[in-house]
Amino acid sequence: MKCVAIGIDVGGTNISFGVVTDQGEIIYKTHSPTHQYPIPEDFVEWISQNIVKFSVDQPNVIIQGIGVGAPNGNIHSGQIVFAPNLPWKGEISLAQMLTTQTGLQTTLTNDANAAAWGEMLYGAARGCKDFLFITLGTGLGSGIVSGGEMIYGHDGFAGEVGHMILFPEGRDCGCGRKGCVEAYCSASAILLTYYELGGENVCSAQEIFNRAQQGEGLAIQAFEQTGNWLGLVLANCVAVTSPEKIILFGGLAQAGEVLLSPTIKSFENNLLTIYRNKIPIIISQLPGNDSAILGAAALAFGTKASRR
Repeated sequence: MKCVAIGIDVGGTNISFGVVTDQGEIIYKTHSPTHQYPIPEDFVEWISQNIVKFSVDQPNVIIQGIGVGAPNGNIHSGQIVFAPNLPWKGEISLAQMLTTQTGLQTTLTNDANAAAWGEMLYGAARGCKDFLFITLGTGLGSGIVSGGEMIYGHDGFAGEVGHMILFPEGRDCGCGRKGCVEAYCSASAILLTYYELGGENVCSAQEIFNRAQQGEGLAIQAFEQTGNWLGLVLANCVAVTSPEKIILFGGLAQAGEVLLSPTIKSFENNLLTIYRNKIPIIISQLPGNDSAILGAAALAFGTKASRR
């Protein structure tokens, strides 16, 4: 009998479901748009249906449990709490809902923390005990690992780089405040940056990237401005966390050099002298959202971050 775990990545745009072996191999994966589940009960039903489908197709497999990475997921309580980029409002006891529906023990944490675990166990942070993990998707998430342990803080919500205020009284953020980092450094934010620069007729960060690749000046400017802001934020984070490396993950990070080059330039210009030219900023080595699925599944296996 093969032992597996369910890894679930809940994002502001898409939800991904994967079945992972104890060796870190994803043997089944599917996804669905987040907006199709306006209430969490619908989402729980979709997860249950996928588990049943997999179990019928793979009768000789034992499912160890479920791990979930979700925005504002609290590993202590198993709740999603006031997640600004999800349609579900308030405090959602998602871990308990999934356990009740499926009969499988469920562990939930912040989506960026889950992805950071995956990167630490299987990707670019393997063997690294101190690193900063930044997810650039609908919003900006982050996972901070120090001494081989994830930093959760006393209430489970530590490490919200995306909700540090970059510009007081700046752009509205989904969290209800103004000027947060994710309102300037995310896939959704770069659209607004592009429009503010005078661009038009785009509906996604991918379109802006395509235009930048074709040499459009405004699109290149939008990436440069985003990189300037992101580099400054990361330099400030280094002053607090002193990481060995910084790993960028998510759709916007896949833009590559058009984002990475201005980010690194701004980063080095804003670093404390003692850190300059010491801390690489690299792109995740894991494809798509595999990092988040793998990290979430590791929760279900009870894998500690230091076991790698």
